[in-house]
Amino acid sequence: MRTGLVVILTAAYPLLVFLGLGRVEPRWLALLLAGLAVLRAFSGSGSRDRFWWWAAAAGVVLAAVSAFANVALPLKLYPVLVNAVLLIVFAASLAHPPSMVERLARLREPDLDAHGVAYTRRVTQVWCGFFVLNGSIALATCLWGSDKTWALYNGLIAYGLMGLLMGGEWLVRRRVRARNSGHGV
Repeated sequence: MRTGLVVILTAAYPLLVFLGLGRVEPRWLALLLAGLAVLRAFSGSGSRDRFWWWAAAAGVVLAAVSAFANVALPLKLYPVLVNAVLLIVFAASLAHPPSMVERLARLREPDLDAHGVAYTRRVTQVWCGFFVLNGSIALATCLWGSDKTWALYNGLIAYGLMGLLMGGEWLVRRRVRARNSGHGV
């Protein structure tokens, strides 16, 4: 339940910040970010707990800067931080296998063969590229976009792009499976 709450709050974060800007001082919105960061740390699991605590600490630092300076920019940087954290997690899994996508694939298919491992490694690399691109666009909306542009991209378009990537990968996986029937992916 806690993980579901974290996912919902993270997804709604840009909308909540956008609705609060101009109505509530940024220092009060910073409480939302600090709470979300700590909640995310508590929802971490296994060996990654320490990593999520560091990510939460970065979120709390953004919240503290926003609260003390009473400015919105640190609040708007949170989606950039999320993309950076995901990039680090996925890239680290490439350096220290199994890859993140392989770990997820093995939940459904524990006996993944060499073809499946190679495929999931490539998908993990694609996700790394996505996080770089998405994080860069999120940063650009923070620095040069209006609040509306920031909220539209980070609260809607970015999720649509993630959905397109997931759907596209699902279609590709079906074709790869058909071509390598019996090899698993």
